[in-house]
Amino acid sequence: MMKINYPEIMLKSGREAALLRGHPWVFSGAIAGIQGQPSDGDVVLAKDSRGRVLALGFFNSRTDISFRVLSRDCDKAVDATFWDERVHEAFRLRQRLINAKTNAYRLINAEGDGCPGLIVDVYKDTLAVSITTAGMEKQKQNILDALIFHLKPARIYEQSAGRSRGLEGLEERKGFIYGEDQRGAVRVLENGYLFDVDFIGGQKTGFFLDQRVNREKLGALSQDATVLNCFCYTGAFSVYCAAGGAKKVISLDISKSACTAASEHIRLNGFSVSDHPVIDADVFQYLRDLQESFDLIILDPPAFAKTKRDVTKASRGYKEINMQAMKHLVRGGMLATFSCSNFIEEDLFYKIVQGAARDAQMDLQLLARLEAGPDHPLGLGHPEGRYLKGLLVRKI
Repeated sequence: MMKINYPEIMLKSGREAALLRGHPWVFSGAIAGIQGQPSDGDVVLAKDSRGRVLALGFFNSRTDISFRVLSRDCDKAVDATFWDERVHEAFRLRQRLINAKTNAYRLINAEGDGCPGLIVDVYKDTLAVSITTAGMEKQKQNILDALIFHLKPARIYEQSAGRSRGLEGLEERKGFIYGEDQRGAVRVLENGYLFDVDFIGGQKTGFFLDQRVNREKLGALSQDATVLNCFCYTGAFSVYCAAGGAKKVISLDISKSACTAASEHIRLNGFSVSDHPVIDADVFQYLRDLQESFDLIILDPPAFAKTKRDVTKASRGYKEINMQAMKHLVRGGMLATFSCSNFIEEDLFYKIVQGAARDAQMDLQLLARLEAGPDHPLGLGHPEGRYLKGLLVRKI
């Protein structure tokens, strides 16, 4: 095999420890020097201070995360074959994980699938792609070729936007990059339930695929329950709870369009909005004014902390909604509470919920820690990838 001569980065003494533990990033302050002249987004070889080879990865001089691991096999060529293997491996894993009644799932979960800066979501015959690193931007055509070969989609829509893309020195890109230009919603199946996904205008890539397993869990706990689904978005938790035998599900969201979609999904799956009403409301105010109590309350808000600077304010917001929700649980009632904020670490979220229980003067049992489904894999040495945290607690 012909050896590839990649540019090299040398780490400061002792700064290789995180990579050796399996972490996929090197920060700019850990780099002692650079050999060659890599451009932002190029593949480089990382070495420790003694010259020991560590990993191949993407380099970017603009960002705090200057190196993102691609492979510990440093003799590999990062070429079309490399990306074909990565996509094929991810696809084979999902074929094992996803049941026959589901055609909406995450195919590639960035670092968790060895593809830093790449998200690919499958909605039936449509792929939604997000690219957020300069390295992945340079590999885009190889990625598209592999996706088309292995999945044979009718269309691919790119939704590459957000703060991280700007930090990498990239402009936003949105639009169809393969196949038919079809702008209507795609009707998908998730565990046999029907949902219409707006992959262009919806939040994230149109649907919260990461909550599929948690929807199953809460649906199974809903028999004869009264349920309050806060921040319901397009009502997926509500559909599962209604299907699980809930007496009543009340769905809340401040977005009128989300409420319209939630109502449609309840009807689409054979339930009545008179039995399971959808209310356009501010969740904070609704909980403060609420007189009713529930057997199950779901709190799945949008990310309150977009940056580190937001953490203090976001923590207050999480504490407030959790405290108010706890006050409206019947004895033995359950609260499923989530944070999808990257900057709210799991231990901090646990402490916030503890604090809310203390302020509500309430004793709670912890029944389960909740997280994204297995189609959102993480590197074992990359805890930062665990952005979705949840707790299922019970009032005693």
